[in-house]
Amino acid sequence: MIIIRIFNNGWRKASHVMSSYLDRIGAGFVISNPEALDFDFIPNEIVGRELIQSELANKFATIDRLDSSCRAIITGPVGSGKTVLAKTFCRDLQRHLSNKREIMIAHVNCRNASTSTRVVQRILHEIDPGHPDRGLSMGELLLSLRKLTRKNSAHLIVVLDEVDHMLRKSGDDLLYQLLRIDEDQQGKGTLSLILISQEQVLDVLETAVISRMGKTNLLRIPPYDFEGLGKIARQRAAMALNEGTYSEEIIDLIAEKAVQSGDARLVIELIKAAGEASEFRQDSHTERRITIQDVYSQDETLAIDTISEIQAIEDLRPHSMLVLLSICRRLRKEESMTTGDVEQLYAVVCEEYGQKMKSHTTIWKYLKELEKRQIISSRIASISDGRGRTTHLSMPHFLPTDLANRVEMLVKKRLK
Repeated sequence: MIIIRIFNNGWRKASHVMSSYLDRIGAGFVISNPEALDFDFIPNEIVGRELIQSELANKFATIDRLDSSCRAIITGPVGSGKTVLAKTFCRDLQRHLSNKREIMIAHVNCRNASTSTRVVQRILHEIDPGHPDRGLSMGELLLSLRKLTRKNSAHLIVVLDEVDHMLRKSGDDLLYQLLRIDEDQQGKGTLSLILISQEQVLDVLETAVISRMGKTNLLRIPPYDFEGLGKIARQRAAMALNEGTYSEEIIDLIAEKAVQSGDARLVIELIKAAGEASEFRQDSHTERRITIQDVYSQDETLAIDTISEIQAIEDLRPHSMLVLLSICRRLRKEESMTTGDVEQLYAVVCEEYGQKMKSHTTIWKYLKELEKRQIISSRIASISDGRGRTTHLSMPHFLPTDLANRVEMLVKKRLK
């Protein structure tokens, strides 16, 4: 009995000690609605993009007509609100036309479905969840899509998010097929198309696709400015944090810290990090309020993501920039390239800028520097005939087109 009593007392004590550090889980001292701080969360209305919303609506001005199909291309940097703009627009459009025209939405992230076959499979699954995913050729999948859109009374809006990933792997033939899907439909518009990309996708589309998409349907979204970031910070803080746990000074500080990148995601991440830092300090005697120190608590971690592109390239030597520019131009259309490809393209770029090529050894040093800065990644693979190995380069953390544009601006200044 004594042993049991000691065991029970010890267990109760251990249980109390063990659970005390878990007490803050679910307590909601500062953050009451963490879902509002998820990147995938779609608010009832978006802020800071009212003008762009109106421009997108203008591209779809005739969508209420049964014979109409519309197009839009949305481009902009990371965190500029492209995805949330498209999702809120499609949701609001469904509600607005509920008594006029039924709208179905197929939103496909091409980063996760990066081949044209996978994209069509995802679209078909949105229309018909029971449609088979395997065993059908691309021609058969497109035929199924054509039949389903003709059979279905609803108008289908296909949103291809991060479409540049599909374009690199499969080209733009699928876009051409989707744009022609209304042919022989006797005036019935069955499918509209929205493309989303960080890159300027018009640079890689064939003339026939550009003609059907329409150059005037391009919407370029700039990075958020201080005012826009402040609006987002206020909206998300009001939805996610307990009343009285933050001040206007904190909102302005968060917007100011994010303004260099213009990235709305950074605003959301800063609110979350500051809220969590504040909650970590909470006990019965602590004022439940986010401080300036809480906002700065994750600076070292978040700085890697916020200004990495700028920091990664702004102090590169001119010829290192030319090597990087060579890589970006190839990786616009290819997933990877060899070091031999780099030297050939570097020679072309040097000629373009009136520069004398550096040696093979120096180029190799530049590549190692770019890899050290995590601008490029390398992997060594055997040559198909088994007689040697070659190094393949890729760019997993940056978008080649955007990086090329920045490099071109910098290198012109450096070579003056």
